[in-house]
Amino acid sequence: MSSYNAPIRDMQFVMRELADLEAVAALPGCEDASPDVVDAILEEAGKFANGVLAPLNRAGDTIGAKWDNGVVTTVPGWKDAYTQFAEAGWTALACEPEFGGQGLPKLVSTAVMEMWKSANMAFSLCPMLTTGAIEAISLCGTDAQKADYLPKMVSGEWTGTMNLTEPQAGSDLAAVRSRAVPQGDGTYKIFGQKIFITYGEHDMTDNIIHLVLARLPDAPEGVKGISLFVVPKFLLNADGTPGERNDVHCVSIEHKLGIHGSPTAVLAFGDNGGAIGTLVGEANRGLEYMFVMMNEARFAVGMEGLALSERAYQQALAYAKDRVQGTEAGVRGGPKVSILHHADVRRLLMNMKSTTEAMRSLAYVVGAATDMAHYHADEAVRARSQAFVDLMIPVVKGWCTENANLITSDGVQVHGGMGFIEETGAAQHYRDARITAIYEGTTAIQANDLIGRKIAREGGLTAKALVAEMRKVEAQLAEAAGDEFVAIRKSLSAGVTAVEEAVEYIVATYGKDIKAASVGSVPFLKLLGIVAGGWQMARAALVSARRLAEGSGDASFYKTKITTARFYADHVLSQAPGLAYTVVNGAAGALDLAEDQF
Repeated sequence: MSSYNAPIRDMQFVMRELADLEAVAALPGCEDASPDVVDAILEEAGKFANGVLAPLNRAGDTIGAKWDNGVVTTVPGWKDAYTQFAEAGWTALACEPEFGGQGLPKLVSTAVMEMWKSANMAFSLCPMLTTGAIEAISLCGTDAQKADYLPKMVSGEWTGTMNLTEPQAGSDLAAVRSRAVPQGDGTYKIFGQKIFITYGEHDMTDNIIHLVLARLPDAPEGVKGISLFVVPKFLLNADGTPGERNDVHCVSIEHKLGIHGSPTAVLAFGDNGGAIGTLVGEANRGLEYMFVMMNEARFAVGMEGLALSERAYQQALAYAKDRVQGTEAGVRGGPKVSILHHADVRRLLMNMKSTTEAMRSLAYVVGAATDMAHYHADEAVRARSQAFVDLMIPVVKGWCTENANLITSDGVQVHGGMGFIEETGAAQHYRDARITAIYEGTTAIQANDLIGRKIAREGGLTAKALVAEMRKVEAQLAEAAGDEFVAIRKSLSAGVTAVEEAVEYIVATYGKDIKAASVGSVPFLKLLGIVAGGWQMARAALVSARRLAEGSGDASFYKTKITTARFYADHVLSQAPGLAYTVVNGAAGALDLAEDQF
């Protein structure tokens, strides 16, 4: 089983050359993110990921979290690792300084987040949910809630959760039945059961702050009648320390395909008189507030797809270099060689490598755009950046996680029969990845959001602006020398045209035949992800060519970038026209059968 090594060189390249770290560091409030500071952060995060979190990953899978009569015990070593994590300030990295955070840009925290998730995805889920809860309370909570909870959550002393769904609800949050009964003193008693609560119970901290969706007695039906409440595991004493146990208890944890180290709890609220909570913001706006957490979580889950792909690639590459089997094709009577010499193994590895780099580039660019949307002095730039972020969040989430399922599967394939054996570790990445395309809304939910709210609602305006940016890169490719750039430009041009055709179809069809448009929603999400990834790979190739011409930096690194972009163009980006065809023409075959014909 291979170790994990944070790909810091590639992270630095993407941050500086594609996501424009210099521009981000020039934003008001982001001045601390100088290249030297960011390099130091990446180095220290890499050491922690490689040295502390990665060695626990296997035990997380084989031992897993344990439940006994309401008490959840995490994997041996987990609690100590979390204590080190909090004491090192990693939870506070991107949080507001007002509550003890370091206030670093999203771009920086994105790269660091990737390391945690590659090293130990199951562990990383705990700080991920805490970050989302911090964001929701920061933006929507009362001053008292912020003072009571944020300093301890930002420091990592307490963790946070997101309590949305229930046994009867699934993804249909309109079916939520949990009740909140006003007590007349500003508090509420919460009754109900929540399922799939990541780190809903654990032994790593002395309090857990639950954000819970529930209905008030006079609430309207449907999603418009849901409110959001803060419900701590332990009520607070007057001095802010944990006091009496609240009436929220873990009745079980799920037995899952993967991420065994992460306890997925079933929580019961109010079985012994009512769990005490306080209302976040205004009544009946809970789902709106929860989407603050959800969008943060969706981006983070997309990062899980990227991170697991990187980890699977590293392991497959190490195995391919070490495993000697067969002779090289075309070399009669030659010696036995490592399987890296076999053509299809090289194809598999290049697909894993190029797609992972495309995902990293796109995700980091979206992270930088988030910083622009929050901090830029020009309102027009903020608005344009936010529109781009809104368009790309479902793509980062959906495309990266679907890729992770394929890439971790390819990792097993590179190992051959040994990949099916648990001791190699390849299967763990495959199993861990499977949840990512379901977490925080399935790929279809992301895709429906993409074509409905992000494309049709605005007539494809932001998508067309993105196409214009891609066309600029296409024009730059026409001026670059070399067969590689001819091939990259050909595939990018066809890919951008495919996106244009699909957007036009969605805009024209969605309002009059939503089912027909929806059949193509997931293919469109994949299409936009592939082409947006190709856009970034083309940019990387152009930058690399310039650096080679200047004679600056590591020539081998830049040549590899160009070759990897060429592979992506020939093997991945080339799929775009077929996906566009499916978006435009695929409805009839999917919708024409009667129910009894299936």
